[in-house]
Amino acid sequence: MKAVSKVQRHYDEVAHIYDRRYDRSGGKTYYTHISRHVMDGIPGEKMLLDLGCGTGLFLSRYRAGGGDGVGLDISRMMLNQAREKSPSASLCMGNAEHLPFRDESFDVIASLLAFSYLSNPRHMLEESFRILSPGGTIAICTLGKNLFTTGLPAIYQIGELMGITHVGMGNFGEHYYSGREMGALLRGAGFHHIVIKRISFAHISLAKPLFHLAKKFEPFVEHHIPYLAYNLVAFAQKPE
Repeated sequence: MKAVSKVQRHYDEVAHIYDRRYDRSGGKTYYTHISRHVMDGIPGEKMLLDLGCGTGLFLSRYRAGGGDGVGLDISRMMLNQAREKSPSASLCMGNAEHLPFRDESFDVIASLLAFSYLSNPRHMLEESFRILSPGGTIAICTLGKNLFTTGLPAIYQIGELMGITHVGMGNFGEHYYSGREMGALLRGAGFHHIVIKRISFAHISLAKPLFHLAKKFEPFVEHHIPYLAYNLVAFAQKPE
């Protein structure tokens, strides 16, 4: 619970600047890229649960495409930002490891950039399996384990000690996943038809000149040397 409380406090503190990171300039380009990959792998016009919805960026995109959904987040301030932008959105505060929903109540579950913070990812996946309807889809996008991401926890720890206010910068004990680890977690929770791929060589944390350079090489990296991509996206289904 201490780790959860720390993540909650952090996102309460940065809620007012969150969209500056993910809904402007290079951050918007990056977020649009990972969102498109997630959107392409899930059915549209269904009932979606967005776990770790933040300020509602992905939920808004899904609803704009004709679907409906609910956003859940542990940060009250992030949810307040989401409500200001989308007053009609259904939002609730909660922990993804203890979902307050009935069995088989959603067709789709998506989680973007929140999975690495979970202290018990298996429990979250078991809860997701429970509330998905038969044949339902789960999609998770998180930082993957590779040469670049192994050093991030140390960088974030130094940033925290220096008192830098930056979205996602803190010593949260987050975990970065390999495809093998993610596949094992999903299978262990009962999911099948698992598809896992690596995406986004142009990560938001890169300096602007490097970001634009990486963006040019991104399609090649994703198709030919995906290990160098920063994010892992996984899709799976609950058996019918």
